[in-house]
Amino acid sequence: MTKYDERFRRELVGQYLGGGIGYGSLAARYGLDPSMLRRWVAAYRVHGGQALDKKFSHYDARFRLQVLEHMWREGLSLREVTARYDIRDAGSVARWARLYDEGGIDALAPRRRGRRPKMTDTQPPKPTEDEAPDTRTRDELLKENEYLRAEVAYPKKARCAAQGEKAGSSAKEKTQIVNTLRTRHPLAALLTIAQLARSTFYYQLRVLEAGERHVELKTQIRAVYDHHKGRYGYRRITAAMRNAGQTVNHKTVQRLMGELRLKSLVRPKRYRSWRGEVGRVAPNLLARQFEAHAPNQKWVTDVTEFNVNGEKLYLSPVMDLYNGEIVACQMARRPSFDLVSGMLKKALARLRSHDRPLLHSDQGWQYQMPAWRQALAVHGITQSMSRRANCLDNAAMESFFGTLKSEFFRLNRFSSVEQLQASLPQYIHYYNHERIKLKLNGLSPVQYRTQPLAA
Repeated sequence: MTKYDERFRRELVGQYLGGGIGYGSLAARYGLDPSMLRRWVAAYRVHGGQALDKKFSHYDARFRLQVLEHMWREGLSLREVTARYDIRDAGSVARWARLYDEGGIDALAPRRRGRRPKMTDTQPPKPTEDEAPDTRTRDELLKENEYLRAEVAYPKKARCAAQGEKAGSSAKEKTQIVNTLRTRHPLAALLTIAQLARSTFYYQLRVLEAGERHVELKTQIRAVYDHHKGRYGYRRITAAMRNAGQTVNHKTVQRLMGELRLKSLVRPKRYRSWRGEVGRVAPNLLARQFEAHAPNQKWVTDVTEFNVNGEKLYLSPVMDLYNGEIVACQMARRPSFDLVSGMLKKALARLRSHDRPLLHSDQGWQYQMPAWRQALAVHGITQSMSRRANCLDNAAMESFFGTLKSEFFRLNRFSSVEQLQASLPQYIHYYNHERIKLKLNGLSPVQYRTQPLAA
């Protein structure tokens, strides 16, 4: 039974179209459901005033299937499709879709009204308007037959693909199933059954084909990643592949590494600083100017500590700021003066007769000793020191220590200090000769230093 007459509907639609009030406010004023008012307005915009008159309609199975196909093909909502076809019952289309999912096209046939005839009744029921003879053409029947065959084949293929699990839930899985069946069934029918938009199908198809094209590229990415033991991220892997003559975009490498679930194992660098009282033994001549225009102009040094099973090992390297190369290093079990003096002797042996570098360090006690300062003065080396408790003044050396411990010490397990001491020179050789740096144009420190000068 109709609750609201035509005059009432026209009045409310006119008030809404007149402007100045929304669905919610107008519906609340008259105690209506806002969704009902939306349906009235949508139907009026499509069919005019006749959409608000009384209408008694009985829809056959063909019409109902046509409405469902249109809704699935165009991706329409229930409100939009009911307004398009002037269907007054808001729940009809949803009910038809449920019936179709449960029993196919036969379930869409309308039921006869009234009581069912008794079994003893021998008189055949009189044919109703809904049971009129089928007047469809041969082409229409063939098209419906093709659709029904595709409707049966799609869930079979989905069950085979899932091996008993739920399949076809994503656009990618639906595209794979439809692409397999499209040679035997119409594509339009398959897309309707899969509830997949045509544009989405072709987009996913291009994605699948692109994935097949990148099989070889994925193999190369994994080879570079494994060679460097997970120390490289997508930027360094891109640079390494370009150095090998492979033209590749860094975004492609990043996306493929995500598909391969490859991620740099290096810990994220954290900014740390401490400010305290300022004091110095030698002036801070470096002043955080970490760039050098030639080898052996600016050196930096420091001492770091490793702990293996409660035993400690100390490393004292010196780095050339021109290319980040470790010029010399010394290891010892105790942080004695021999540790830094041995490193200094090795570094001085690398100097040419005219080289006079600036050597920067922190205010460690070793660098304040007269023997250290005298050795620097003899070779004409200028001493520079960071301000006290300010590691940023020697950030280049601190950065190397962070890289060393992230890429080498924490990625390996050492049973003893002796094993660590034997492995450290191997990593430093790798760092100098193989490990590329983006700021060095994708070259290692030694490659950058030995490259021929531009004409």
